[in-house]
Amino acid sequence: MAVLAPNCCVLHRELFHREQSVHPLSGRCASAAANAGAVVLAPGSRTWKKRTRVGVKLGASRQDVSSRPMSVPMKAITMVEELDQVLEQAQELSQVIIIDWMAAWCRKCIYLKPKLEKLAAEYDPRVRFYLVDVNKVSRELVKRGNITKMPTIQLWKDKEWKDEVVGGQKAWLVIDEVREIIQKHI
Repeated sequence: MAVLAPNCCVLHRELFHREQSVHPLSGRCASAAANAGAVVLAPGSRTWKKRTRVGVKLGASRQDVSSRPMSVPMKAITMVEELDQVLEQAQELSQVIIIDWMAAWCRKCIYLKPKLEKLAAEYDPRVRFYLVDVNKVSRELVKRGNITKMPTIQLWKDKEWKDEVVGGQKAWLVIDEVREIIQKHI
């Protein structure tokens, strides 16, 4: 018998503060919940050795959760030479490069960064994500990217600019557009 709970507090409440008994889940649902990383109450489980008052063990599945990161930090590009080096490496490895041109004062840029890092985890290692803070780099580098508005997310392949998204709308729309241009050029 296994019981699914979203977290330990709910599990504790269900076990000790309810008059009704806990309803068991079917084996198929319990294994799906374990694969999703949920907290599973299972008698005889050896994954976590903490016992509750009723003599059962709690187990949290770590399958698939640790194998892929939730987000991949974007690397900063600060010089023209560094951009050239990144593009050269990407061409050698047949990778696509996404560059987020942003500014520290730009709210939309700041809001998009963690969402792009999550997207980077989805496409790692086929696509590499970088960021350029336009206020901290030379004007020559900004001109190289032909940047007029921020945030601008560009896709580069084979040392050439291929596509871009100017992020003036909602973040989820920008992420969807970035996903589309990645799919188009992979």
